[in-house]
Amino acid sequence: MRFEIDAPESMTTDEREQLRGLERIRAMELREQGVLVRLWRVPGRRAVVGLWEASDATALHDALASLPMFPWMDVTVEALATHPQEKK
Repeated sequence: MRFEIDAPESMTTDEREQLRGLERIRAMELREQGVLVRLWRVPGRRAVVGLWEASDATALHDALASLPMFPWMDVTVEALATHPQEKK
């Protein structure tokens, strides 16, 4: 999954920092639940690439929607399946 956050210009610096703090807390909760597996920054952009694990599309949507910054996220999801060479 890849996402970029486009917060409105009207959002104050204090509001943005408060949301970032809440976002970190929620992301850690999702990590502890095993839903958020890994995150990477995209150099030179305000983009993030993440590896998420969910039982289905609804569960993934619910996890993403629980993030405080979700209303301002532009999300692209690429579903993955296990390659036959990876099966044990």
